[in-house]
Amino acid sequence: MVFVDGVRTPFGKAGSKGQYAQTRADDMVVKVIRELLRRHPELPAERIDEVAIAATTQIGDQGLTIGRTAALLAGLPKSVPGFAIDRMCAGAMTAVTTVSSGIAFGAYDVVIAGGVEHMGNHPMGEGVDPNPRFVSDKLVDPSALVMGSTAENLHDRYPSLTKERTDAYAALSQQRYDEAHRTGKIAPDLVPVSTRSDEGWGLATTDEPPRPGTTVEDLAGLKTPFRPHGRVTPGNAAGLNDGATGALLADAETAAELGLPVGMRMVGYAFAGVEPEVMGVGPVPSTEKALQRAGLSIDDIGLFEINEAFAVQVLAFLEHFGIADDDPRVNPWGGAIACGHPLASSGVRLMTQLSRHFEQHPEVRYGITTMCIGIGMGGTVIWENPNYNAGGGQ
Repeated sequence: MVFVDGVRTPFGKAGSKGQYAQTRADDMVVKVIRELLRRHPELPAERIDEVAIAATTQIGDQGLTIGRTAALLAGLPKSVPGFAIDRMCAGAMTAVTTVSSGIAFGAYDVVIAGGVEHMGNHPMGEGVDPNPRFVSDKLVDPSALVMGSTAENLHDRYPSLTKERTDAYAALSQQRYDEAHRTGKIAPDLVPVSTRSDEGWGLATTDEPPRPGTTVEDLAGLKTPFRPHGRVTPGNAAGLNDGATGALLADAETAAELGLPVGMRMVGYAFAGVEPEVMGVGPVPSTEKALQRAGLSIDDIGLFEINEAFAVQVLAFLEHFGIADDDPRVNPWGGAIACGHPLASSGVRLMTQLSRHFEQHPEVRYGITTMCIGIGMGGTVIWENPNYNAGGGQ
């Protein structure tokens, strides 16, 4: 299976003052689907075999089998089916791995996979009713259902992951994103979105969450909302965001037949469960599992796109694998701490950026996209660079 291309909306701040406050989630998905087709006129719309769209909160404008409804709203032929999928933060990642398995099986030739989250319209956990047995039977600690509390638990478990380190990592994420934005590396992935507000119509063209110029000193004094005198702050964690992503995936032979570009090739993937109380450590076992199944080691990986739900979760991964906090191979353009994390959409943002990195780094053969997942999971996908030059090193 090959990753052809990926796009996303600019990410917004959730809430009444955010740029998408009066914009529908399904309309954001429609923009992404249409942009993928606009960028690839060589792909006849009727050749699309499936549209898989993830959302964590599947109600309201994110409900009604959004993969199918968004396909219809985007003007795809009515013969093109679609479905919705949910694995919390790894929704779009799971959409990709699910349809990629279908491609490998021969059920699909070309698919669109992505995700959306309008956290302004649908705050995390809206409408859910956790079974009381989770707590009464002590299946999980109550903190397992509060993502910020799980990040504090991770600090407890690994005392070497200090607040000073997480703040330094968060400031670096902002710095790297700002540099990538200023040098024109972010904009090509974005599709402008018409927005509506009480003042009238607008156009979202850039990410809203980044705070350029953020320093460690700025972050040091922020409040710790999940625990008195804690370590997790709004500055070293991703915010509450709105946005959508989408990717074109294809069988390699079909891509060649239609003249579709190849951004990268999927090598393998794995998901793994961990204790829900420390869900942030999930990328460690999922990466070990994916590497083992692919016959690779961490030393074979030359680029990493790690979702930054919390800085402590990224550092737990890096420390486990012996990678420096500021390793330039990790999130070269910054990450979710800077640009935002609209839950189910983020997996495809990671993939799209990794494919762009591959273009610039023919010396790198393999890269991974990985993320922690609520309720105690991790997901990892291993990718191969089609531009790899065997004489160029790793």
